[in-house]
Amino acid sequence: MNECAEYVSQHAQTLRDDALEGDHLRTLTSRTAQVLRDSGGFRLLLAKDRGGEEAHPVEFVNWVIAAGAEQPSAGWVAGVVGVHPWEISFMDPQLQDEIYGADPDTWVASPYAPCGLAKPVEGGYLFSGDWPYSTGTDYCDWVILGGAVEPAPDAQPSAPDVRHFVLPRSDYEIVEDSWHVMGLKGTGSKNVRMQDVFVPEYRVYEAGKVTEGVYAAQQRPGNPLYAMMFGVMFPAAIAAGTLAIAKGALRAQQTYMSERVSVMGSVAKTDPAYLSALAVAEADLDASVLHLQHMLTELYDHTSAGRAITPAQRLRFRRNQVRAVDRVFESFAPLVRMAGSAGIQEASGLERWWRDLQTAVTHIANVQDNAYVSWGLHNFGGDIPPTALY
Repeated sequence: MNECAEYVSQHAQTLRDDALEGDHLRTLTSRTAQVLRDSGGFRLLLAKDRGGEEAHPVEFVNWVIAAGAEQPSAGWVAGVVGVHPWEISFMDPQLQDEIYGADPDTWVASPYAPCGLAKPVEGGYLFSGDWPYSTGTDYCDWVILGGAVEPAPDAQPSAPDVRHFVLPRSDYEIVEDSWHVMGLKGTGSKNVRMQDVFVPEYRVYEAGKVTEGVYAAQQRPGNPLYAMMFGVMFPAAIAAGTLAIAKGALRAQQTYMSERVSVMGSVAKTDPAYLSALAVAEADLDASVLHLQHMLTELYDHTSAGRAITPAQRLRFRRNQVRAVDRVFESFAPLVRMAGSAGIQEASGLERWWRDLQTAVTHIANVQDNAYVSWGLHNFGGDIPPTALY
């Protein structure tokens, strides 16, 4: 276990104690945020010359899982916010200085969905839009937002020119009371918005060049971490956050089963069906975590040898990463049914974990069809849809 994950484990009780309060606040508690910050996990993927660790991706995944197994919202924020230093590390050095010059633990939020519209002006863009799902935004000083550049009046019809726009906290508004959801309530994934805010050119990045590793090759040539590709690192962060929830949910399930006696007198901890379902879920979780760790290690070894990750490797990673999540989610469902109606009571300690897990699997990085169909099309020489995240 790395030092960041170890620190989180040492403060596990704080994360557990603050979980419900965070849900009620609809954002992380200040104590939870401080544990994550003090763990050093937000520096794991940051470049060394910005005060970061440039750690192995598996170290990052293990930190996310350590946090999310104690408090789902904490793990989710760790994954989503914690992966942004990886991308920022191959952005313009001036921007890196602005974000991390005074504090390498600066938090950056990121609704990547292209909900904004950018109008070209001298030196940059006037940017407007309203974005949902700005995870951990209350504690973030910067944000990365997706948007499309407004085409010229005489331009021929074409695919949108989607870019990533990076803005400081002073340039956008957090929309309070905009996070009312079934699960992961404590992530505080509120809306953000702005109108006609000027974004200088050096804070704007073509989404396709981010995805294809162009900026990473330019800014961090030969660095194996930044050669890992956006379509690997971002889904890995989401998968880690999801598997973390499953880990905590299974712990809660074991606690529940240790005392569960049904109205018909069935004792859960000696019920063969219940015990079998638990064993399957535990084995599938172990397999999925190891699968994610193995794939990241395999790709990191590949980039460390100076080789570029191919589209086929990226598609394979996405296929396996989504399946790792599906495997766990599917194996947990029988346990929910066997818990009976007592399991849906808030006092049971189960229902919140189940809601958080169901919410996590709806994230686009966990959606099945995009990943599976894209892999199948690749296998048979078809065109990969533009909606594929890889």
